[in-house]
Amino acid sequence: MPKEIGLRYGLNPHQRPARAFSSGDLPFVVRNGAPGMINLLDALNAWQLVRELRHATGDPAAASFKHVSPAGAAVAPDLATAYERARGADRAASFGDIAAFSDTVDERTANVLRREVSDGCIAPGYEPRALEILSAKKDGAYLVLEADPSYSPGPTESRDVFGVTLEQRRNDHAIDVSLLKNVVTKEKAIPERHATDLLVGLITLKYAQSNSVAFVLDGTAIGIGAGQQSRIHCTRLAAQKAELWWLRQHPRVLELPLRKGLGRPERDNAIDGYLRDDLTAPELRAWRAALEREPERLSAAERREWLARVAPLSYVSDAFLPFRDNVDRARAAGAKYVAQPGGSARDAEVIAACDEHGMVMAFTGLRLFHH
Repeated sequence: MPKEIGLRYGLNPHQRPARAFSSGDLPFVVRNGAPGMINLLDALNAWQLVRELRHATGDPAAASFKHVSPAGAAVAPDLATAYERARGADRAASFGDIAAFSDTVDERTANVLRREVSDGCIAPGYEPRALEILSAKKDGAYLVLEADPSYSPGPTESRDVFGVTLEQRRNDHAIDVSLLKNVVTKEKAIPERHATDLLVGLITLKYAQSNSVAFVLDGTAIGIGAGQQSRIHCTRLAAQKAELWWLRQHPRVLELPLRKGLGRPERDNAIDGYLRDDLTAPELRAWRAALEREPERLSAAERREWLARVAPLSYVSDAFLPFRDNVDRARAAGAKYVAQPGGSARDAEVIAACDEHGMVMAFTGLRLFHH
């Protein structure tokens, strides 16, 4: 593997020259396309995420990454399903993603990715036909990176900011079920599948811009709120995404009279338009143009009834919950199981809120900020 590659540009097109280099061999090779700096920041973070998910759960993992945070992440019995779930968590945010895979990409997975608007992918390997399919995307310019699965970085990491080099120990703390032993609520039981969901959420947040929270269901992070200055804003954002994910499963949404021949982004926008009540006049015209006929909207009561059906969700936070409002909003979105570091001056109030709602909360003692 090479020790250095040139990049198309840095974070912005005017930031040239740019390069990626290492004192040893780079832990990846470019199999197709040409990366920019943002591509590599997303790809290398996403690769760590799916590798950790694979190790923690034993299942194939995939992530859809945008702007140094996951739009979605999932584990599933097979790689293609894992990516479909990760991509489906937030299809608007996944537009133009970097897709990451824990296992060798097969033809079926490549065909799933082929139909999506994506900027690139990273995986430990590609079957010959899969590489052929992906290399043909974007008129041959699609970025395909192959990661070295045996590579392990050193114990420290550094970065330069304004001419100052910052160095720290790498965040190599293992995330496993031992983090869920300190259950602080009256309700104590965390079933195995929900423990897995909590692990999926914690690993996802390890590679999301802090502050961050996530809602997880059946191995899929269905609502991620990242990069907000206020934790309640993270929770509101993630809860809205999780609720939208569930509303998209409503029978009326699945039966929307969409015009034939719509591209996948246009279909996504039409579904989003159906579920929004704040469309501007131009958006409303575009939405109507995507339909064979205008359907009856879901009423507020129908929305509430459908949202009440969601299976118990897991809710995780990368740092302590400073106020009970986070718990109240998470419960309103369907959360039952919670994992957070603990350590707030108001821990007692947060625990009391969980007890009021019949929720189960574990203090992990591990903060997972990522900048």
